[in-house]
Amino acid sequence: MGVGTSGAKSAPRARDVRDTPAPRRADQRDDRLDADHDVDHDAGLGSGPGVELGVDPDDLPDGLVIADENGRVVCFNAAAARITAVPAAAALGRHLESALPLEDLEGRRWWQLTDPYGGLAIRVGQPERNLLLPGGREVLVSARYVRTAPTGSVRRVVVSLRDTEARRRTERSHAELIATVAHELRSPLTSVKGFTATLLAKWERFTDDQKKLMLETVDADADRVTRLIAELLDISRIDSGRLEVRRQPVDIGAAVGRHIQAYVTSGQPADRFLLRIEQPLPPLWADPDKIDQVLSNLLENAVRHGEGTVTIDVTPSASPREREDGENVATSVTVSDEGTGIPEESMNRVFTRFWRGSKRGGTGLGLYIVKGIVEAHGGTITVGRAPGGGAEFRFTLPVGTPAYLL
Repeated sequence: MGVGTSGAKSAPRARDVRDTPAPRRADQRDDRLDADHDVDHDAGLGSGPGVELGVDPDDLPDGLVIADENGRVVCFNAAAARITAVPAAAALGRHLESALPLEDLEGRRWWQLTDPYGGLAIRVGQPERNLLLPGGREVLVSARYVRTAPTGSVRRVVVSLRDTEARRRTERSHAELIATVAHELRSPLTSVKGFTATLLAKWERFTDDQKKLMLETVDADADRVTRLIAELLDISRIDSGRLEVRRQPVDIGAAVGRHIQAYVTSGQPADRFLLRIEQPLPPLWADPDKIDQVLSNLLENAVRHGEGTVTIDVTPSASPREREDGENVATSVTVSDEGTGIPEESMNRVFTRFWRGSKRGGTGLGLYIVKGIVEAHGGTITVGRAPGGGAEFRFTLPVGTPAYLL
């Protein structure tokens, strides 16, 4: 990849830098890499395809800073200018330490500490690490030392800069997950500990009915802890791409009916649920346990946070993804209620971690897991406003027979 005085508004494209002489300044050597050997091998910024395409350093997503054998900056691309808030014109021609004043997290001057031009001759660079710009802003910095020979003098120092915002977002997400888990575990474990300690210390003082009530509470809290641990395991598998789907024939209509019956048995009025199944449905191959988990989450949201009738529609539909065998059949399940629905501004956050509706409760992880399960099946899930004004969740699963059975 050809490199020039990139970052300035008048900077030529890389191909122009290679093919036409660049003007020299009194305080700076020729800004271009003046030989193919420099471009492809010494600079270490790519070879062959990159050069042929004429990639400009300003096209790179990460910051790129290059200093010559004298430590003078000869390239300072647009991303580097954005990350450091230093204009490219102000950095070009200056010494690397002056143009890019970095400190480690202990306040030590980074270039004095590493000494790329005068240090060990066998060093080839610096691994990526967190460093500080003036003002305390963190950046991820890595460097490569390009030498004239394996142990020769340093001909160029190539520095890569990356913003840490994405990493900070990940760290905040992990911290929020830990805080949520700690909060959700504390309540049931406190209850379990309190009731078991009381029963052990004063067993004879309680009637059988009181003992039964305490043990039922302990049992319910233990189930709550188990569900939370299962959610955490699911999140771990989804985030790492290791969520396994064991496909079997699934009667989706019967699965929905079982969930409705469970709610009716627990005290919900039967006329609160309306199940509509459009026949004939194509044969659905899916993981029955995970589909039950999806249905459980969606119906629980509709019952707990919605109002009025909860309507479940099961219909054949077009596949969410084009299949190689030409089969374009899928099954869709729509769960809707007649409550206040989800605010328009919150629609794009429903399937993110820790999202909760207007009513607090739960971990806010259920819909994130639902989306992960549906997508692991090759399906899609959407949220919108139901005809009755409430929330409407619709997921669609492709129904083809697994390849290993064909």
